[in-house]
Amino acid sequence: MLRFAPAGSGKNFINRSRRFPAALLALGLLFSRPLTAFAEPSATEQRIETQRAMEIQSNLTENWPSGPVVTAESAILMEAETGTVLYAKNIHQHQYPASTTKILTTLIAAERCAMDEPVTFSHEAVFDTPRDSNHIAIDEGEILTMEQCLNAILIRSANEVAFAVAEHIAGDSWHNFADIMNERAKELGCVDSNFVNPNGLPDENHYTSAYDLAMIGRAFFANEMLCQITLTKRLDIPPSENQPDHILENNNMQIIPGGKYAYDYLIGCKTGYTDAARSCLVSCAERDGMRLICVVLHDEAPYQYEDTISLFEYGFGNFEKVNVAQTEKKYDIDSAGLFYGGSDIFGSSTPLLSLNRDDCIILPRTVPFDETQSTVSYAETGENLAAVITYTYHGVTIGKVRVNFTGRQNQTQIFDSEDGAEDGEDGGKKEKPVIYVNIVRVLIGAACVGAVVLAVVLIRLFLKNFQFAGWKSRREWKRNNRRRRKKARRPNRFRDYDF
Repeated sequence: MLRFAPAGSGKNFINRSRRFPAALLALGLLFSRPLTAFAEPSATEQRIETQRAMEIQSNLTENWPSGPVVTAESAILMEAETGTVLYAKNIHQHQYPASTTKILTTLIAAERCAMDEPVTFSHEAVFDTPRDSNHIAIDEGEILTMEQCLNAILIRSANEVAFAVAEHIAGDSWHNFADIMNERAKELGCVDSNFVNPNGLPDENHYTSAYDLAMIGRAFFANEMLCQITLTKRLDIPPSENQPDHILENNNMQIIPGGKYAYDYLIGCKTGYTDAARSCLVSCAERDGMRLICVVLHDEAPYQYEDTISLFEYGFGNFEKVNVAQTEKKYDIDSAGLFYGGSDIFGSSTPLLSLNRDDCIILPRTVPFDETQSTVSYAETGENLAAVITYTYHGVTIGKVRVNFTGRQNQTQIFDSEDGAEDGEDGGKKEKPVIYVNIVRVLIGAACVGAVVLAVVLIRLFLKNFQFAGWKSRREWKRNNRRRRKKARRPNRFRDYDF
């Protein structure tokens, strides 16, 4: 307890301070505060400083827009349609994905299952889930529909539900679902991943990369149902005969509408966190017809949201989609008569090859189209596909454009009816007779016929203008013989007269 000396004791400072207690309290607090400027930074602060200082590989590309500094150890911004990487920071480094794993789990479920399929929760699915992890307290033997499961996984990040869905698809233990995950990831273009569980619970053998999650995201965010689920503010599962509880859980992702970091152009998202993975976020946004996917891994809260929004703004502000068919002049098929079936022969002026009118590339707004480089490949196959043109800028792939055979029905079709069918006697549609012509064979046949005609004409000219010596002597002998005979038959008018 503080004791104050009586007045006149010589301790004037304390005496005066009794008259000004507020000033004394403020002074005491000032000197009692620790000198934080000289305190050691925390592990989190050190990690943030280190990760912000890391190199951004995309900034090394000549004339490429300079990307923002982010706290995430790994980050990528990818254009969804072309797969063009706009921003790259350690995009192939192995990282723990935490609950962002669930975008692959739910994608596989949406691709393989009907939404009304019943999913039964096994003992393993329920009791393999740590009680301190995200869950919705489903009990063993209870049943949800697949649609309810997807909502629980994407809105509340429920780990026991991810286990149950994995078991439902794999047909046995959820452990067998890992093979399905890795196979699908490879099909989607992943090159750095190994998945061992369906929910991202800690496992040193469960890892991926920012690039791989972006490639998975291209398929996930193309599914409108899954996107809408991620933006739903509340999980609401009513009680049923198979599940007695009314489950109400809020969506805690702060980037969705209504969140602290709500982003107006957001299409969908999924967060994740473990002590080892730190904060993770996979998200997608669309503006002005361009859809971007952003992945930040090993980030620190709340920077996963701030970094994501910063990268989206960088992408939308510095890049644009360019329609190649409307811009390209180097491969101007319209000027190449070789690719046309002329109207004088085929009754049409439709080109045989054309650049796909829907294919685009992604360019920095400051880079003109004619500074891009392109290569043509004939290795890829597909319906009506003749070739693929790949565009790059200073070694960065910025998109591909297909060269297609033209024709609505078939790449060799020239003549066709208006709609290919007519009304039959029974009122149904009856196929109209349609003539199809193989253009390659027509051209080869025309060339052969032309060669034969040319050969005949040349032979006739040769025979007409070149005479052999024997033939010439015989013709002259016949001509002279005819003259002598004609002269012998001619009467002599002067034979009966004397001169």
